Amino acid sequence: MGKKRIVTTEGAEGADGKPKVAAVSAKKRVDSGILHVQSTYNNTKIMLSDKNGNALMWASSGGAGFRGAKKGTPFAAAKIGETLALKAQALGVKEISVVVKGVGSGRESAIRGFISKGIVITSIKDATPVPFNGPKPKKPRRV
Repeated sequence: MGKKRIVTTEGAEGADGKPKVAAVSAKKRVDSGILHVQSTYNNTKIMLSDKNGNALMWASSGGAGFRGAKKGTPFAAAKIGETLALKAQALGVKEISVVVKGVGSGRESAIRGFISKGIVITSIKDATPVPFNGPKPKKPRRV
């Protein structure tokens, strides 16, 4: 296998003499969406979805280049909030509602990083799972 060669034809020009350019398909335009923030002790993951819950984009502290104990820090969460907000602005997102899940330290700072880029937050909902009764306790020790 050698290098791939692109063969051009002479008739690749339009009627006005200018070369034809393939139209780039426009990305999906979204006005509002849902920001899902999952914050654990070790990592912070955020995902942007449309109003129906279909995922549009996501980011995590590990994917942003933070390793080890630094992934769970508020600084890492703020950085991924800012990067995802820049991507969301390219889609045309103007307002979001936030769903937060987990008990990590990056809960609030991920949202603050997202707001810093000028996107309006309509609501914040905490969906952290809380057990009603918890796991079954250990049996008493027999001596």
